[in-house]
Amino acid sequence: MVFFSVFPVALLALSTVHAVPASQGAVCSDGTAVPDEMCCDFIPLAQALNTKFDNECGETAHEVLRLSFHDAIAFSQSQGPAAGGGADGSMLVFPNVEPNFVANLGISDSVNDLLPFLSSGQFPNITAGDLIQFGAAVAVGLCPGAPQLEFLAGRPNATAPAIDGLIPVPEDSVDQILARFADANNFTAEDVVSLLVSHTVARADHVDPAVPAAPFDSTPFTFDTQFFLETLLAGVGFPGPLNGSAAFAAGEVESPLPLTEAPNSGELRLQSDFVLARDNRTACFWQGMINQEELMAAKFKAAMSQMAIIGHNRADLIDCSAVVPKPVPALNKPATYPATKSFTDIQQACPSPFPSLSTDPGAVETIIPDCPDNQTTCSS
Repeated sequence: MVFFSVFPVALLALSTVHAVPASQGAVCSDGTAVPDEMCCDFIPLAQALNTKFDNECGETAHEVLRLSFHDAIAFSQSQGPAAGGGADGSMLVFPNVEPNFVANLGISDSVNDLLPFLSSGQFPNITAGDLIQFGAAVAVGLCPGAPQLEFLAGRPNATAPAIDGLIPVPEDSVDQILARFADANNFTAEDVVSLLVSHTVARADHVDPAVPAAPFDSTPFTFDTQFFLETLLAGVGFPGPLNGSAAFAAGEVESPLPLTEAPNSGELRLQSDFVLARDNRTACFWQGMINQEELMAAKFKAAMSQMAIIGHNRADLIDCSAVVPKPVPALNKPATYPATKSFTDIQQACPSPFPSLSTDPGAVETIIPDCPDNQTTCSS
């Protein structure tokens, strides 16, 4: 295929970068004790990434978290190694291939954000796969309430891109989604929900192009349980310029908070989130996340630890979790119904008692801010 010939020489050279051999324990220049000196290389990288993310849980951080999933899930036990290498950095090593798949629409933004870290020569021992997963750990830690993720280093660089069709899309049925995750890494239904915790700090630019940066809950810059509550609220319309109109995109269903006042986008609901929240295999675990931030964070951390090493043997990697920056503390705000909403709007699918929650004050529908800290102009 001729597209392999158009990649920059610097990216082709990445195929010769391999994991650094293990050494004895070490102490980094900042005093951090690590099991291997290779971990020290990630301390200046964390500082550079935080600068890239403007030290906030903004769009750039969100997109790198999404990239970590899309890179890792491209693995298939049934189709074998030729289908994809999992968390191997193939998105960065072959930036003109996988980012062009429909399921990866918009992911070129995060690919382009990270590529300079590989080509600068500043981090010569850090592979593409390690960069993506470490980048995600740094990114999510900027979101108040997120856990400090485990980070294992030493992934070899990808030698080939993954095939198309391995990334779940919002139009997929629950059966298709669960089957894809099981084929990728024997993920259970609860693991899938645990990975979807990431949607608490997620927004979509390309599900509906008319609604850029459309959030999946009313607090897209905070790692809280609002996402699990709000996906169970009855939908009333679609976000966008027409506010609640019948206009929608493939993979999108009605949202409970569609009100859009530029530049603030209304809440967008993915069909996949909608059906998973109501399926008998996932509904009770989904509901159980509401107002349980510590549980949610722990489940997310455990599931991310599995996802981040898809395609690799844990024993071959080095635990560099000590160099992952400490996350921003939680806001400790309980889950609440958005203004104008209450339990009567809940479409409960689990027979267990529903949490007792209060409603935010206000006589009109919640306006979701476009920028962290309600800034007028977003820096990232």
